[in-house]
Amino acid sequence: MMQPILWLTLAAIHAMPALAFFRPATLTSLYRLQPDNPLFLLMHHRAGLFVAVFAACIWAAFVPEGRKLAVLVVGISMVSFLALYWQAGSPPALRKIANVDLAGLPVLAGVAWLAFRQ
Repeated sequence: MMQPILWLTLAAIHAMPALAFFRPATLTSLYRLQPDNPLFLLMHHRAGLFVAVFAACIWAAFVPEGRKLAVLVVGISMVSFLALYWQAGSPPALRKIANVDLAGLPVLAGVAWLAFRQ
């Protein structure tokens, strides 16, 4: 019963960025991007990828066979962002996002251990 809760926690972490795919105005509040900025389209696409990460978490919460793949998808998303964030000198504008991902790493480690322990 613990795994679904952990996966739903990871889904919650990715819900807001995924929501931006369906409500692009969220990109302005999350990232301070205006619709006329060329990066807006790129971030809107990125939000679509977060829909996939969110869906992987929901799927893994209820379908044990999908958990190993979901660990990889979520892990690549979270760890790559944190690595790039630190490599870029930890930009203050992205600190909140980095802190949320950092807080989610123990949850990710837990589901990874449970998924691959066999």
